[in-house]
Parts: sequence; C-alpha cells; structure tokens
Amino acid sequence: MAYFIVDESFWNLFPNGKIGVVLLKGYQKLAESPVELQNLLEESNELAKTFVEEEPFADNSEIQVYRQAFQTFKTKKGARSSIEALLKRAKSGKPVGSILPLVDIYNAASLRFALPCGAEDLDSFQGDLQLTLTEGGDEFYLIGSDENTPTLSGELCYKDDAGAVCRCLNWRDGQRTMITEDTQNAFLVIELLDPSREEALEAALQFIVEKAQQYLGGQATSHILDREASTLSLND
Repeated sequence: MAYFIVDESFWNLFPNGKIGVVLLKGYQKLAESPVELQNLLEESNELAKTFVEEEPFADNSEIQVYRQAFQTFKTKKGARSSIEALLKRAKSGKPVGSILPLVDIYNAASLRFALPCGAEDLDSFQGDLQLTLTEGGDEFYLIGSDENTPTLSGELCYKDDAGAVCRCLNWRDGQRTMITEDTQNAFLVIELLDPSREEALEAALQFIVEKAQQYLGGQATSHILDREASTLSLND
C-alpha cells in the first residue's frame, strides 16, 4: 500500500493551504491530442490573460501569491511556480502548445483557473510520495538532463524513496517520473495557497476529471487534502 503524504512541514508554512489531487488510472494511450482538445488548450490560453491584466506583470495577485510562497523555503536561483511561466506565455502572445493529451488537459486547467498543476507517472513511484521540506541531497535528474542536481536543505519538494520527484513545489519535474506516451496511471496535483480561491481549485479538479474521462477514458477520482486530512492512498 502506497500513500501520498503532505508532511507537517508544509502545513507549518501554509496552514490554510489545500492540495488537490486527481488519480487517473487505466487511461487510453494517445500519441497526440485530438483537434477538439487542442482547441480547448488554445481557448484556455486566451482565458488566462484575464488573470494578468495588471502592469507590471508581478503585481497580479495570482503571481504574488506564489512568489511570496517561494520566499518561505529554500529554492534554486530563479525558481518560480509553474503557473507564473504559463501565465507569462499567455500574456506575451506565446501560448502553451500541445504536448501530450494528459499534459494538454492539465495545462488547460492551469491556464483557465490560474493554479499550478503537475502530473507524474503513478507507476514510477518508489514507496510513498511525500510533499515535504527536505534535508537536501535527494537525487534528481531534470527532464532531458543526465546530470544529478540534488535537492537543497530546506527545499520544499515532492519526493519518494528513490529521490526527488518535483522540485520547489511545482517548479521542475524529474525524468524518472515524467508523463510519457506509455503512461497509463497518473498522479496529478494542484497547490492552492490562497484559501479564498478554493472554488477555483474545486472547478479545476472537476475540469481535469471530466476532460480526462472524455478524451482518455479510464477511472478518474479527485481529492482535496488539508491539514486535518493530509494523507491519501494511491491504491484506491
């Protein structure tokens, strides 16, 4: 039995935070997204612009929430939440393009609801998955790199028994657990650090579940973890 555990060290930093999870199991393998899904991603890029209308870019509230959060733990120089990168591309006219069907679905959710979302191959985890402040030295190979760049002491990351899975919250994914064309069981996560936007989190999770089942099939379930309920079985 494997679990996803949000450690107390996370809640000490963000006591009112929420972690949304979608478990997607037995879904259909598609090499590329159908036209309808590509159009949905294009529409989401346009909707994202409504979250970053303020100038300068950093003054937008959805950007500030995560920038301030990243100041509370140790990060690699220049680390930013994944949602900042997506919103910056949408605003600058360099929209997020199609990658893989599941990636397109969670990128569309991120853009529509201005929330950081990531996904990992569920079958690649070794032991429990934790979101925790690390002591440092956890093995990590960035996607596309053959160089080990271990975690820093005091860094907030996702990790399992083999090393880091995703660095600095949802900043950088690792090669070992990345979503590929062969993935059939996936773990998707959304980090909500502004408690006033819980409805957006719920809507984003529902969006992912509905679109995953529409385009990929399989079984999709959503969950929200908080300080009082901080553990989720990955085998359900």
